[in-house]
Amino acid sequence: MLTMDVFTQNAFSAIEMTMAVDRYGYVPTTLQSIPGLVEVVPVTTESIFIEARANAPALIQTSPRGAPPSQKSGDLRNARNFKTQRLTKASHITASELQGIRAFGSQSELKTLQLEIGRRTMKIKQDFALTKEHWLLALVQGLCIDADGSLIYNWATEFGQTIPAEIGFNLSASTPLEGAFRVALAGMRRTMTRNLQGLGGNQFQIVGLCGDQFWDEMTSLPEVLNTYKNWAAAADLRNDLGKAWSAFRYGEVNFVNYRGTDDNSTVAVATDKVKFFPVGAGIFQWALAPAERFEFINTPGRDMYAWVVMDRDRDSWVDIEYYSYPLAVCVQPQALASGRAGA
Repeated sequence: MLTMDVFTQNAFSAIEMTMAVDRYGYVPTTLQSIPGLVEVVPVTTESIFIEARANAPALIQTSPRGAPPSQKSGDLRNARNFKTQRLTKASHITASELQGIRAFGSQSELKTLQLEIGRRTMKIKQDFALTKEHWLLALVQGLCIDADGSLIYNWATEFGQTIPAEIGFNLSASTPLEGAFRVALAGMRRTMTRNLQGLGGNQFQIVGLCGDQFWDEMTSLPEVLNTYKNWAAAADLRNDLGKAWSAFRYGEVNFVNYRGTDDNSTVAVATDKVKFFPVGAGIFQWALAPAERFEFINTPGRDMYAWVVMDRDRDSWVDIEYYSYPLAVCVQPQALASGRAGA
């Protein structure tokens, strides 16, 4: 007979469940699959401090021989405190739901119960993965946005920076100017490089997440199509060019036709928009704080935590609870850019 005692076994301890969840893996999604997009920073506190300092180089004025040198002031630093956020979801399991388990021994009971826990874990993991993608999509726009659309942090406001104005790309003109799109992309790249202020050096890559309309109009531009005329294996490339939810590189930008949720609104790029951001410049950080349990106090934060809460009064249910305590930070939002189809 299956009893609540099974949940007191080591397999269902907070430590063991948390480690098992870590091994379970995330549902593959576009932004989460980009290598080097974010730096994961486990912290041991509920809040994080971000320090900015003014260390831009300055020109040196000439002076006569024998005159004292001009003085270089120390770095002007500004440390800000930001609180990590709490994400949680649970699955309620009642004794009646487990009534049909036919056990032939304690190990069989445990295996059957673990399968049920695993099934529910998968569903909750999908919710966490979708939430993380939602956060990352906001992050590459310089924001931290909650599930209901409310603003948690606007990083440009927090750091006193300004994101450049949206660029209008004239993609649907009947007689487009040859090379105009590439020239516009070059201007965007130069602005982004300057606004990074040396972060990433020359090693960073630029990604452009495209909505469907922007992608379709962009891949129909003569100057884009002509890029591939003499490319090796051109036939295969032409078959892929313009394919829904594919990607290609043009004008030193890695364009991706972003596939969001099926409703194309919960997590999505607006159909006529493109969002540009640097990868490999180190401007995106994903802080992880420890869980709110004594056993995790002052330990480095993990991606997710899980444990069991039992009905100790009536012995009729358990809750399988999952938690994460992240904060997605963009430290240089002025290096982001965006565009739209239509001048």
